[in-house]
Amino acid sequence: MPVEALLQLAEVARLTTFSMTPLLLAAIGEIITELAGVVNIGLEGIMLLAGFTAVAAAEAWGPLAGLLAGVLVGALIGLLHGWISVYLKGDQIISGLGINIFALGFVAFGIEALWGVRGYYTPPPEAKVPRIPGLGVSPTFIAAIVIAVVSYYVLYKTGVGLKIRAVGEKPDAAESVGVHVERVQLAATIVGAALSGLAGAFLSIDWLAAITKELPAGRGFIALAIVNFANWNPVLALAGSGLFGFFWTLGEWVKNIGTIKAIIPIPLLNTIPYIATLIVTAGFIGKSRPPAHIGRPYRRE
Repeated sequence: MPVEALLQLAEVARLTTFSMTPLLLAAIGEIITELAGVVNIGLEGIMLLAGFTAVAAAEAWGPLAGLLAGVLVGALIGLLHGWISVYLKGDQIISGLGINIFALGFVAFGIEALWGVRGYYTPPPEAKVPRIPGLGVSPTFIAAIVIAVVSYYVLYKTGVGLKIRAVGEKPDAAESVGVHVERVQLAATIVGAALSGLAGAFLSIDWLAAITKELPAGRGFIALAIVNFANWNPVLALAGSGLFGFFWTLGEWVKNIGTIKAIIPIPLLNTIPYIATLIVTAGFIGKSRPPAHIGRPYRRE
């Protein structure tokens, strides 16, 4: 294989690490949340709000503060969603939709109010997360892999993970042996949303290095598809994120090929990752098994 071809493959692999990272973080967070029996479809809104906050914090105190701010915003939204879903017994789908709709309006307004521009703002270089020297990848990517492995161990090899999975499968049985169902569900929802917040911060001050009113661009919904694809397994989510991240990178790479760009319109090329998501996910419908009590508020009899 020519050296030039190898270099192109290496570059595609490097770019895939960026495109897969937000998908992986959001998917792991949703796996934790759903294993506890709570559904959060507000991943798009969480990433958008966290990305906006991360830029503001990174400009003021540096990129590390930006990442932490994104995590904090995600955790606070998870607290709100968890309180509505777990303690108020509200409709989890409506709560998630509310997060998404609020984020769309708030961030569009916030960009103009804070920076005086409409729809798009690029932070200064000092607010961006630096790459790992010699590798050109983000430290957040390495952190995401560690989080995936640790999450699998905690969920499937520890007592804490057993409690999380128990309240998502049979909450009444879990409570009969002393597990506080609502507390476990709320904690899982907060942790899951915090990881989606980190995904949003990664988008705005790391990979894309910009905040826009359409920052997630459907990545939250792709993360939801990855959860099903991975059968609620964080390690399989790592593989799924790599697959979907590759298709995302492939779509961007193809757009730079003049002959293809001249034949196929750019908007159509932009659909490549979404079409791939539909095709791959369709192949796993019926083959994965969600937690038995997912999406239903627990009510004591």
